[in-house]
Amino acid sequence: MNLRDLHYLVALAEHRHFGRAAAACFVSQPTLSTQIRKLEDELGVVLVERAPRKVMLTSAGREIAARARHIVDAVEQLKEAARRTQDPEAGSIRLGLFPTLGPYLLPHAVPRIRARFPRLELLLVEEKSPEILARLHAGKLDAGLLALPLHDDQLHAEFLFEEPFVLAVPQGHALAGQDTLTLRELADQRLLLLEDGHCLRDQALDVCHLAGASEKSGFQATSLETLRQMVAAEVGVTLLPTLAVKPPVAQSRDIRLLTFRDSTPSRRIALVWRKSSAMGGFLRQLAQVFRDLPGDLFAPPPDLAGNAARSRPAVDRAARAG
Repeated sequence: MNLRDLHYLVALAEHRHFGRAAAACFVSQPTLSTQIRKLEDELGVVLVERAPRKVMLTSAGREIAARARHIVDAVEQLKEAARRTQDPEAGSIRLGLFPTLGPYLLPHAVPRIRARFPRLELLLVEEKSPEILARLHAGKLDAGLLALPLHDDQLHAEFLFEEPFVLAVPQGHALAGQDTLTLRELADQRLLLLEDGHCLRDQALDVCHLAGASEKSGFQATSLETLRQMVAAEVGVTLLPTLAVKPPVAQSRDIRLLTFRDSTPSRRIALVWRKSSAMGGFLRQLAQVFRDLPGDLFAPPPDLAGNAARSRPAVDRAARAG
């Protein structure tokens, strides 16, 4: 038995297809199939049920593939530890981010990461939080940016920053004439939310429950930008994270942004990695780069869109309405 054969078995378990597994391992299909049979002979058990159009692992195959994955991951971590010992700030890092954070944080963070680690290859993967967690456990990601709290004994979470939410309302909304509001004023509102799987949906629901608000039925957005457009179209109101309303994101003249003046709803972001990772020391340095982002980046901005709309001449607003 050798490490190469374990790689083949792990690839077969992931792809459930000899051809695709062989391609992922950069070998021919007959080579991969032959090595899997040799592994079965050596272990004395059948690992794979071979059918004309699909591949299924036996119960023994699933258990051995899971153990093989841990071995392969451990070897990769050993190699990474050796590389990091020689040059801690070189090499590559696979970093996962969820969709309502990545596009708004990266323009501020990536230039600082490149300046701090000029030889680092940063490989970014955008997925919903459950998928980031799954890939972390499978060793497919080195670290992930996730919202707290996180209840997982196998992962280490390094707190980075707290990001407040603002309420986005259409210009014609009853609340649009004010700059701030209290949570209690959300009580009668029905908020537009994202679809299941987005952590921002869960965070917004927590705020709704706290304030006594509810979700607007019949609509769930697939992205933050869809939510923004729905507010501009006067379909409803929503909560937006502060980074999503800061430059370089363009302001909308059709949306008013209101901050909370009592208990400010927010989300807490952490850099998360496996406790067993050999990259822990380096990842703590990376976390510090995120912590060193300017504090005003997470402060709700003045409502430039609202101020602009209110300062326009009445004739301009009338022309727009027409």
